[in-house]
Amino acid sequence: MITGLYAALCALLILALSFRIVGLRRRLKVGIGDGGDAGLARAIRAQANAVEYVPLMLVMLLVAENNGAGVVFVHACGAGLVLARVLHAVGLSGSAGTSFGRFWGTLGTWILLLVLSGQLLWGYWAAVQAS
Repeated sequence: MITGLYAALCALLILALSFRIVGLRRRLKVGIGDGGDAGLARAIRAQANAVEYVPLMLVMLLVAENNGAGVVFVHACGAGLVLARVLHAVGLSGSAGTSFGRFWGTLGTWILLLVLSGQLLWGYWAAVQAS
């Protein structure tokens, strides 16, 4: 199951982002929230943003894979997801403003959402027409 590979890689990314938050909280002595620290606020958002997008994308990828999407397609979408989320996390962690990583990570995520949505809708339509 190809999606499992990308689920594991995304889980490791989220774990790394979570560890970063814990380290900042300890260093800054902030138990909850961001304590007014901009770096901690960005770290929290970088992790939260991954948690917001990754589960849906992995479900869509798994459904596409289980519906018979090609191996190359599934790997391309999975690798694109990991790359987009890493770019976004690095970009947002470094700056609250526009950055290379944040822009391309967001754009890549949105493109993959559209591609997977299109693939799943096309697959559904084709299945309905065949029945």
